[in-house]
This record gives sequence, structure tokens and C-alpha cells, in this order.
Amino acid sequence: MTPEEHAAAGRALFEAERDRVQIGLLSLAYPGMTLDDAYAVQAAFVAHRKAAGRRVIGWKIGLTSRAMQDALKIDTPDSGVLFDDMLFASGAMVPAGRFIQPRIEAEIAFVLKAPLSGAGVTRDAVLAATEAVVPSLEILDTRILRADPATGKARIITDTISDNAANAGIVLGDARHDPHAVDLRWTGCILKRDGVVEETGLGAGVLDDPVTGIVWLVRRLAQYGQGLAAGEVVLSGSFIRPVEAPPGSRFEADFGSFGSVCINFAQA
Repeated sequence: MTPEEHAAAGRALFEAERDRVQIGLLSLAYPGMTLDDAYAVQAAFVAHRKAAGRRVIGWKIGLTSRAMQDALKIDTPDSGVLFDDMLFASGAMVPAGRFIQPRIEAEIAFVLKAPLSGAGVTRDAVLAATEAVVPSLEILDTRILRADPATGKARIITDTISDNAANAGIVLGDARHDPHAVDLRWTGCILKRDGVVEETGLGAGVLDDPVTGIVWLVRRLAQYGQGLAAGEVVLSGSFIRPVEAPPGSRFEADFGSFGSVCINFAQA
């Protein structure tokens, strides 16, 4: 792709989010699209959001589970940018029409107290820079069609990355924990939708250790001369499959002693 094509695709995604109308698969429009192209499109999308007055509050890591990587035939996670208008309080009501096709994932969020950067970052450095780990939910959305209606072709990793890693919202629980005091691999969640258990999982589903996801992100950003800032929130990756969030649904995530978090979706 050319820089002009990156810019055009990023603008199309921004307008799709603004107008709540999905665009076609970029992987079909640009069949030779690479991961670098996808991140360039994401950067253009992010630039439009910043120009519209939105403030970056952190990052998300996606595709960390083996099941999701196998589904998309990849062997690496992806990442996207969190903005201030994506943050919801636990128990909040998401207004009708806010998202296009929302889904929910359960994750462990890291709140940073110090910056993190460099290709040589270690697990110990991530823990030292973390102020607290927090139970959280991620709201996914798709500004790009999940499948092409004419061919049935499903979106692939370049579509997902371009679409800010399908990132749309974050819900943080009230509990805060010292990352050194919790075994994150064994921190689990029971996710209910409308009182029915839909998914369960353990932190180990995220690259065997949620901290590994943060290490991966810092090393990826180092390739572009970037890093994480103090005060930022990082979603370390989901350890359950995405669950559809239709209008009128309510989600409750029970992390046991680690805490809980919930979110509601208004009726259409």
C-alpha cells in the first residue's frame, strides 16, 4: 500500500466509527496488504481520533490466545490504542447505538506508575512499572465487516489491526492489586450474560502469563521508537472467546478474590 492508501483507509475507518456504518474488508481492497501496512492504517485512524479531540489513555493487546491465533492463522498478538471516550465505569449503561456490533471479553488490566520502553524490557521491569492489576472487560467493535457478503470471505489479521485491533471500550473494576502479590496465571473469571455463564478462563490463556503480553507490546513499540507512559492502562489480552453483546444485555465478570466488573447495554 502507498502512504496515500494508508491515509484513505484510516479516514474511512474514522468515518465508519463516527457514522456507525461498516466498511468493506481492507484485505480484499488491498490483497497485498502487510502487517506494516495494517499498523500504518491504524496510525492514520488513531491520528483522526486525536485530531477530533480524543486523548490516549493506554493500549490493548489482542489475539493472545492460541485459539484466536489459530482461527486467524497467525502466531503473534496485535495491539491497538485506548482513548478517553472508551472508558466506562463498572455498572455503567452503554447508550443505545453507541457501537455497531459489540462483543465482550474478560481481561486483566495493568495500570502503570512508570514508563516502559526498549527492546530489552523484562518481566521484572513490567512488574516494577505496574502500580496495580485490575479486573476488566473489553468492549470490541468492528468498523470493518466481519465477512464479505459477496464472497463470504472472513476478515483477517490485517483487517483487525487496521481497525485499531477491534478496540472500542474498556470497563475497569474497582479492585486494585499489587502485581507481585497475585498469581496472574491462576487468576480466573466467570463471565455471565443476563445471568447465564457464557465463558470461563484463566490468565494463563494469555501467552501463559498476562505479563508476557506487556513485554511483547513494549518490544513491538520499541521498533518504532515508542513506549508506554506512566499512568497508562494496558489490557493484557483476553482469556475467553468474545461474547456477543446485543441491546438490553447485562454482563457480570466474577474474578473471585481478584474482584468483579459489570456493564449494561441499553435497549435499542
